[in-house]
This record gives sequence, structure tokens and C-alpha cells, in this order.
Amino acid sequence: MKKLSALLLALTLLVSCVPVLAAETPASGSHILVVYFSATGTTKGVAEKLAQGLNADLYEIVPEQPYTDADLNYNNSKSRTSIETNDPACRPAIAGELPDLAAYDTVFIGYPIWWGDTPRIVSNFVEQVDLTGKTLAVFFTSGSSGLGNSMRHLEQQSGAGTWLEGKRFTARAKVEDLTAWAKTLGIEP
Repeated sequence: MKKLSALLLALTLLVSCVPVLAAETPASGSHILVVYFSATGTTKGVAEKLAQGLNADLYEIVPEQPYTDADLNYNNSKSRTSIETNDPACRPAIAGELPDLAAYDTVFIGYPIWWGDTPRIVSNFVEQVDLTGKTLAVFFTSGSSGLGNSMRHLEQQSGAGTWLEGKRFTARAKVEDLTAWAKTLGIEP
């Protein structure tokens, strides 16, 4: 009887570990992750549409110290964004835990363009996660600015992954526009 009880206890413990193992896989079963940083909500909206269209998981890069309207004043050379942009070594802290990318093949990274470059918090993200073996594509939001050097900088900062051509979107981008772009890159759900 003791052997049977011990066997049942062992099986119960083994079965109770299954949810822990399952938690290591992406929440949706997707092999695609959409990562984004959004200071005003524009990039968030585009990221959510892209994730919806690709049945992808979503991760928001949240600054430890949130950006205020004054921080985002591009006309003020002493604003937080101006100071960060002018300091290539600046790496604003990210709140919370970074995602485990092991289960993902493809990672989209979205951000607003700040003075033709990537916000430094996104640089911090790519330097802290392991992008080895990942297919990466950037999407960025801007009313008029182009990609500038942002993707090249991210590629250099990450030192890993296969980087595909990025694209600019506005807040008016539709799910269909985003998934059509992903298909041109050879990425489908």
C-alpha cells in the first residue's frame, strides 16, 4: 500500500508540473512575437493590429519612468527625449521582466521614429534579449519621417538575427495593410 501511495504521489507531482512546462510556450501557440514601444499610443495601435493579423503574441516595452508630455517635447532641446536621443550610450530602464524569446522564430519590433532613429529604450531591449537565430522585422510609426538609421543601429546593437526590411506605418494602418507587408517578407501566421 505504501508503494502504491508513493507511486500516486509521484504521478501527482509529475502531472502538476505540466502547466509549468506549458507556460514556456507562447500564450497563443504562435511562433511570432510583436514587440513594441509606444510613447503616445500610435505604435501600440499598429502593434495590436499586426499581432491580430498574424495571430501573434504581444509584448510592450514599458519604461520604468513613464514619458510625460514635457518629456516628448521635440521642440525643447532639454526635454527627456532630446537628451536621450543625443546620447548614444543612453539606455532608459525597462519596467518588468523581458520576454523569453526561445519559443519564437520571428520577432517584429515596433517603435516611433525619434529624430530619424530608434528610441534608446528599444536599443536597450535588443541588447538585453537573445535574438540569435531569429527573423526580425521592424515597423515604425511616423507622420512623415523615414526609417533613417534606426534599423541599422538596432541590427548593430543586437549583434544577432536576420534583419528584414522595415516599413513605416501611420495610425490609420489597417490589419490588412500590416499582414500584406508581412507576407512580402515571407512571414505568415
